Amino acid sequence: MEYRRLGKSGLKVSAVSFGSWVTFHFQADKAAAKTMMARAYDAGVNFFDNAEVYAAGESERIMGQALQELGWPRDSYCVSSKVFWGGQLPTQRGLSRKHVHDACHAALARLRVDYLDLFFCHRPDLDTPIEETVRAMGDLIAQGKVLYWGTSEWSADQLSEAAGVARALGVPGPTMDQPQYNMFVRDKVEREFSRLYETIGLGTTIWSPLASGILTGKYANGVPAGSRMALPEYAFLRERLESEEGRAQVTKAAALQGLASEVGTTLPKLAIAWCLKNPNVSTVILGASKVAQLDETLGAIEVTPLLSADVMERIETILDNKPAALPRY
Repeated sequence: MEYRRLGKSGLKVSAVSFGSWVTFHFQADKAAAKTMMARAYDAGVNFFDNAEVYAAGESERIMGQALQELGWPRDSYCVSSKVFWGGQLPTQRGLSRKHVHDACHAALARLRVDYLDLFFCHRPDLDTPIEETVRAMGDLIAQGKVLYWGTSEWSADQLSEAAGVARALGVPGPTMDQPQYNMFVRDKVEREFSRLYETIGLGTTIWSPLASGILTGKYANGVPAGSRMALPEYAFLRERLESEEGRAQVTKAAALQGLASEVGTTLPKLAIAWCLKNPNVSTVILGASKVAQLDETLGAIEVTPLLSADVMERIETILDNKPAALPRY
């Protein structure tokens, strides 16, 4: 396993990590989740990602039960939660001091841990001043309930503002963002955030490296039963797949699959290794509903050396979507 610093922090996370979105509860029960977590841990994974909204808290409960039964030393792994969508009532949503406080304590109880290594603001909250959220995160860090806080799908301007507010208040600023990043979704990580890696030392814990499964090739002939796009709760993913853009991505995935075979690997490994080639990626979050899927994607690190300059250029030709560089002044 390769380990990378989470942005400018001293925390080193495994280059690939394991997340529970969609899979835990919907596709994997506690026994399956525990088996996959153990497999990931044995392979060197030290970061396990979760959120309050995943399966309305059941995902965290499953992970917490597995962590308790596995009995790993607490100093050998990192676990996260995210705050924003906690419930339907006004006090159960957003990034107010109250909900940030309540969500943290609820996550600790579900995950059965004394502190969260990483705590993410799952989306920006335009109804709450950033100063209030930054203070709330600073308080949780001062209390030892959170070690590092960050964001998910915030804009570069919002992150810059949060970092500036934190400096002014003398509290820790955001360490990381969790953006979507894959061969089809590139702009935020490669272009929008480009200045933040230097100015605030931003780390990234990227999600959906396989573009919700499109970059596995499984959707080449429709939506197979048991896949995430077949789940009623994720009908929006299927709608996206069946759009003109989605069909174009399936076509590109088929071309990439041919290139992967030529290189001597599989499409999922190629797609994850491509993400890992970006030096601003701290960790790639893997998702799996079966052990076989996890075993395959864990092997992506071994594929990275195969992505020579020539192979990367051939990938760019197929994708034809490289973001334009931001002007530098």
